[in-house]
Amino acid sequence: MLSLRGVESFYGSSQALFGVDLDVASGTVTTLLGRNGMGKTTTVRAILGLTPPRRGKIALDGQRLDGLPPYRIARAGIGLVPEGRQIFPTLTVRENLIATARGGGWTEARVLALFPRLAERAGQRAGTLSGGEQQMLAIGRALMTNPRLLILDEATEGLAPLIREEIWRCVEVLKADGQAILLIDKNLDALLRLADRHHIIEKGRIVWAGGSAELAADTALRQRYLGI
Repeated sequence: MLSLRGVESFYGSSQALFGVDLDVASGTVTTLLGRNGMGKTTTVRAILGLTPPRRGKIALDGQRLDGLPPYRIARAGIGLVPEGRQIFPTLTVRENLIATARGGGWTEARVLALFPRLAERAGQRAGTLSGGEQQMLAIGRALMTNPRLLILDEATEGLAPLIREEIWRCVEVLKADGQAILLIDKNLDALLRLADRHHIIEKGRIVWAGGSAELAADTALRQRYLGI
């Protein structure tokens, strides 16, 4: 579904991505792993046109995305749950959900059924929610765009263990529903359980790609690139 080939991105004159190749197949959960500052979020920004690649190709279902403005990339079918959540704090939960809604299978009622905590707080201002509830809202807001591909950047960062499990339950539900997901997170145990394929990025380069069984079995690889 998503294909990156030879993607190179820069911040001014400083190169951040060096020939990144990455694939997300339809209906699968794929991860992008690496230590802080290695290029994970920059890769997401390149996909979304926020840090446009100077070289390389990005395509969604064969449609070229590189060179398009971010709003057209979003309309092509990519939904983002950004690092830091970035919900609209002065809007209510319901207003956050409908602000970006597009027609499709994901409706307000379906999102609130997925996250009962949000249903209890539908009229509450989003800025007053807990961090975990804000993350649920960010996921729900992205789902309301009815994306073909959902990107979760640092899906459970800073969340309490019980809330993290709630987020992983949500990912399991989405995967069972056939939603394609590109997932960035540091909770390797959960990722090995949920994901179909993994990519490791180091200093702006993809240095390894493979399945969960391979990654789980290679202790030296995890220690070298993930510090685990």
